[in-house]
Amino acid sequence: MRVRVRLFAMQREAAGRRELSVELADGADVEAAWAAAVREVPALAPGRSSVRFAVNGDYADPGVLLADGDELACIPPVSGGSGIRDADGEPASRILELRSTPFGNGLAAELADRLATDEDGAVVVFLGRTRVTPGTPAPGQEAEAAFHAGRDVEELEYEAFEPMAVRVLGDIADEIGARFGVTRVAIVHRTGEVPLGEASVLVVAAAPHRGAAFEAARYAIDETKARAPIWKAERFADGHVWIGDVARTHADEETPSS
Repeated sequence: MRVRVRLFAMQREAAGRRELSVELADGADVEAAWAAAVREVPALAPGRSSVRFAVNGDYADPGVLLADGDELACIPPVSGGSGIRDADGEPASRILELRSTPFGNGLAAELADRLATDEDGAVVVFLGRTRVTPGTPAPGQEAEAAFHAGRDVEELEYEAFEPMAVRVLGDIADEIGARFGVTRVAIVHRTGEVPLGEASVLVVAAAPHRGAAFEAARYAIDETKARAPIWKAERFADGHVWIGDVARTHADEETPSS
């Protein structure tokens, strides 16, 4: 059988391409597909301990069996589509989007107006911006980070596995409703280049009481950075460093399993 293996961020750079097609024996699992990819691109091998997998858009364990024509996404450390929109004239329950264009100064107010109802006494907004100081390098990027030590970040660049990213954002929104009783939330994330000082992620949570709204917004950004297949590179004058940590595959996972 044949399986399509998709590569992202530092994997894509190491392989010099975005995907591979590997031939496997019937009954092969995810780990066997990874091994086949490594045989074709040996430079992928050192990243195994920090790679997570998704089969046909859903996180999957290495032992999951594959079928002919499956898509296997190899998820390197993540950055620490179209969403569900409101009908005309009705408040939105959730707004989940990836955008390749700048947000604009009025986006937070626009989303708050679309989400909030007359029952909501609190709207909490979180805005993540590109800063000049570097973050923590992803596993395998330590040497590159050391090369750029002491230099200023000039811009960020984001890459996303878009269909899966929007699906994960939907899972996070569901969890926010179940945990905090907050059903009106927006998570909007940039892709592509984000210059210094510009916003890369925007979270808005509307609720009757401030405590729940604060908790919802905090959960939304923390889980998005930990689980959504979105990758961040810090760009310097003469190179770049991928930033992030091993992806968590679901809520409440303390230590990702290999």
